[in-house]
Amino acid sequence: GLYGAGALIAPPERPAPPDFPDPSAQLDELRGDFERLRGYLTDVELSVTAATRLRELTELLTGLLDKGWAAELLAHDPEGVHVLSRIVRRDLPEAVDSFVRTRWWTRMSPGSDSPELHLERQLGLLKKDAEKLAAGLREVEARRQESHTRYLEDRGGTGGGSIA
Repeated sequence: GLYGAGALIAPPERPAPPDFPDPSAQLDELRGDFERLRGYLTDVELSVTAATRLRELTELLTGLLDKGWAAELLAHDPEGVHVLSRIVRRDLPEAVDSFVRTRWWTRMSPGSDSPELHLERQLGLLKKDAEKLAAGLREVEARRQESHTRYLEDRGGTGGGSIA
């Protein structure tokens, strides 16, 4: 009887959760995808304005994806990795591909909205997403710095006094 009562009270065995790659491994994969995307983007003919916006966006993405302190911060920010992944793997390729397809149709039947203007707007919006991510990472570092300042002030700010 006690065994049956114990079996009812004890928590059931649970299966182990799936082992997904950590954000730093996801960043490595994303870097490879970004390099393939950059190769694709070099083959697309763009207006001067769209090319400038694309260059600004890719420079920002390159900075965020470069190995170093930004990548270290992103490795602890799964949402940030998701934002970059969405831009690199879905939004930017779709924007450019839809521009290329629409531009062809516009040449066949002119008179509709300019595909270049839509692409320029899309690139601007994607850049804002990347800038928002970069600003969030900057805030994390600023809070870290402020926290360290408070720690030093709370410690007494003696900067090398006697050892207690």
